[in-house]
Amino acid sequence: MKVLVLGSGVVGVTTAWYLAQAGHEVTVVDRQPGAGLETSFANAGQVSPGYSAPWAGPGIPLKALKWLFMKYSPFVFWPMPDPHLWKWLVQMLENCNTPAYDRNKGRMVRLAEYSRDVMCDLRRETNIAYDDRQQGTLQVFRTQKQMDGIAQDIAVLKQYNVPYEVLNTAECVQAEPGLAASAEKIVGGLRLPGDETGDAFKFSQRLAEMAAVAGVTFLYNTDIRKIRTDNGRVVGVETSRGVLTADSYVLSLGSFSPALVRPLGLNLPIYPVKGYSLTADITDAGRAPVSTIMDETFKIGITRLGDRVRIGGTAELAGFSTRLRAPRRATLEHSVTDLFPNCCDVPAAQFWTGLRPMTPDGTPIIGRTGLDNLYTNTGHGTLGWTMACGSARVLADIMSNRKPDIAYEDLNMFRYRP
Repeated sequence: MKVLVLGSGVVGVTTAWYLAQAGHEVTVVDRQPGAGLETSFANAGQVSPGYSAPWAGPGIPLKALKWLFMKYSPFVFWPMPDPHLWKWLVQMLENCNTPAYDRNKGRMVRLAEYSRDVMCDLRRETNIAYDDRQQGTLQVFRTQKQMDGIAQDIAVLKQYNVPYEVLNTAECVQAEPGLAASAEKIVGGLRLPGDETGDAFKFSQRLAEMAAVAGVTFLYNTDIRKIRTDNGRVVGVETSRGVLTADSYVLSLGSFSPALVRPLGLNLPIYPVKGYSLTADITDAGRAPVSTIMDETFKIGITRLGDRVRIGGTAELAGFSTRLRAPRRATLEHSVTDLFPNCCDVPAAQFWTGLRPMTPDGTPIIGRTGLDNLYTNTGHGTLGWTMACGSARVLADIMSNRKPDIAYEDLNMFRYRP
């Protein structure tokens, strides 16, 4: 079967890889000159199944209001007359209750745990390297209230048999010796030894190279303009190279997915949530993280990537703006210098922003659509890197008429039907 994959971020590239491995003839189309050059380029670097959780949860509306007034706020909102934004916000608020949170987190952990296992298989089979480490993640808490609030998350971890460790301050420092300089600011932590780290951009580039060797065609520098349909099927995609045709089509364009299919009568509730990162060279390895830290107070990840540190986080609702804002850099700088002082060259760090494709329930949209031969693999929010391999494998199985290894029926767009 000929398949056209729209998008060459980490999700699009992994989709192409697993479709090719299943025996399909795959072509990938992207406007960029290479793979992984948009939201996948400089994310926080965490492959964290255990921390897979929806932003929509009990108490989040009140927390969000408080965050808006913090000096180093993890959340920023720019009100705009955009009906898609307001509709998305209403849908998100509808998920801010305990039953919805438990359902959504369960879906996300199921997919993310599977994805980590699929990634492990890929690494073993191909020896792909991407500044990866398999040394777990540590969520650090600065207040006892934060520490006391992890019971609900632990219940879900137990449900899915995810290994975890609740640590006191000394144990946090033992797991991450670089925290010794800031131990008095930490009351404890939650460590997930099965989580991993790695550079999503390097992974995307190298897997794209491997996919090309395996027969996948990549059409870069190609603008995607319109999807043509006839009688309930896609019959082609209009691009700057002309009309491209295939037997089946996969939409993996992240935040840009909804606009492409809206004229077809398909409503994908995905909205861009802008994130920022710094990438800094390590100047003192003994003071740097060994693996990755989640700073719960500021919702920031601090990750070791080879001889670099990646500091990523914040959530900004600003439409499709990619403007780099100085206050967001200040928040990232504060978190890393507060927890790991003098570990890296923060003033010279590369400042970056990307648009995370977020759904109101936090779960990506994977599977069939209302058109017979159009499939989606999009809407992964902050977890595209964590969920990429598993999402791609699930979709490849669906498209190959094989039953996926995990439950998948609740991942497609039909869960949003009234």
